Amino acid sequence: MHILRKLNVLQKFSNKHLSSIQIIVFYYLAMTIVTFLLFQLPFFRKPNTHVSFIDMAFMAVSTISVTGLTTFDIHAIFNNYGILLLEILFQIGGFGIMMISTFFFIVAKRKITLRQRQLIAVDMNQTKLSGVVRLIKHVLFFLIMVQIIFGIIFGIYFHLKSYYPNFSQNLFWGLYDSVSAVTNSGFNVRGNSLIPFKTDYLFLYTIIFLMSLGSIGFPVLLEITEWSKKRKSSIKYQFSLFTKMALAAFIGLFLIGVILIFLFEINHFYRGKNFIDCLTNSAFYSMSTRNAGLQLNSLTDFQPTTLLIISLLMFIGASPSSVGGGVRTTTFAIVLLYTFSFLKSKENVSIFNRCIPQEDIKKAVSILNLSIFFCFFSVLILMATQPDVSIIEIILEVASAFGTTGLSLGITSHLTIIGKTTIATLMFIGRVGTLYILMLFIPKKTRDLGYKYPTEKIIIG
Repeated sequence: MHILRKLNVLQKFSNKHLSSIQIIVFYYLAMTIVTFLLFQLPFFRKPNTHVSFIDMAFMAVSTISVTGLTTFDIHAIFNNYGILLLEILFQIGGFGIMMISTFFFIVAKRKITLRQRQLIAVDMNQTKLSGVVRLIKHVLFFLIMVQIIFGIIFGIYFHLKSYYPNFSQNLFWGLYDSVSAVTNSGFNVRGNSLIPFKTDYLFLYTIIFLMSLGSIGFPVLLEITEWSKKRKSSIKYQFSLFTKMALAAFIGLFLIGVILIFLFEINHFYRGKNFIDCLTNSAFYSMSTRNAGLQLNSLTDFQPTTLLIISLLMFIGASPSSVGGGVRTTTFAIVLLYTFSFLKSKENVSIFNRCIPQEDIKKAVSILNLSIFFCFFSVLILMATQPDVSIIEIILEVASAFGTTGLSLGITSHLTIIGKTTIATLMFIGRVGTLYILMLFIPKKTRDLGYKYPTEKIIIG
């Protein structure tokens, strides 16, 4: 009872003195610490293994941000129980702390308070409170069931193809691959990622589908589900502008990625390969670079131009309200629309017969600018502390951390303490959100000055 009273006092203090954003960031920091402590338990580790404090802290941040960058061989440190622990933590990191905790509240049939709904909306980057609980009920249950069902399917498929010695191992790794794909966590727990499956097209296209489910956006999945139920109805279903933009940006970036990777590697890494192999490889990386971080080959096989394209895709990332990070697809799309509207001398930015609010445009431009600043500053730090590493390796590492992707050219384990701290900070920013990190230091209540200064034009360009 004494502990409960203390927790109640702490909750009242946080509600009174902290903003929703500050509370959410605090929750993620707390969960990172809990993850770090869990990783220290011998139950999840192989005998006689040791990992330094900074490396295990790096692993904890990478896990909660579902990035996949590591400074040590996971398979050499964690046992099967440790890998199962990772799969559980992927759910928390991928779907969000508030989404997972609210799901258990729903299962326990406990009332969701207004404050909890506010925190859910912030954690899931939602603009309104209505519908957030319904979103959790349908989407989280759906994605968890998808992981279980496809995990079993993969296990049976692996057993039939004799990928592993016995059925239990096939089922174990089948479940892991399903969880890893849906939560977009690109941890290389086997030491060779998905390289052994690089010619198994059925498996690879299924993985691409699962990766898209996790990164396309939870509200999009909910609206598609509702549309499928009402498509036979006489009333035409109206998708929201967010869903239309998220789908358009998601599909557009995927196709552009496929085309560019294919064209840049057709006379390089793809030379001598058949068309299906080239197309599958390009499609896989176009999707995986947008947050999953799974690999079919060493990235050193690609030429620098392709690596820059991959870095850009990782920087953009997945849709908002998804398991992914980065600047997000709709942010990138709004900035492009705003630029085109400016070039055409249009006052309003519009798409799909709807105008985009100025507030959303300002937010998108701010997020993009801040993200570029964080990444550029991180590149400078790594260049200063890692003089033996090439610029393309640093750019890809930074983009991978910020986009919570996990792809690397192999420099992660060779980073200095400053380099590891920089990358870990970027992973955390990429998971929580650039704007949220800055708003973390803004007081809960700010005083309105009640006036504005005179307007005066300046010379630009």
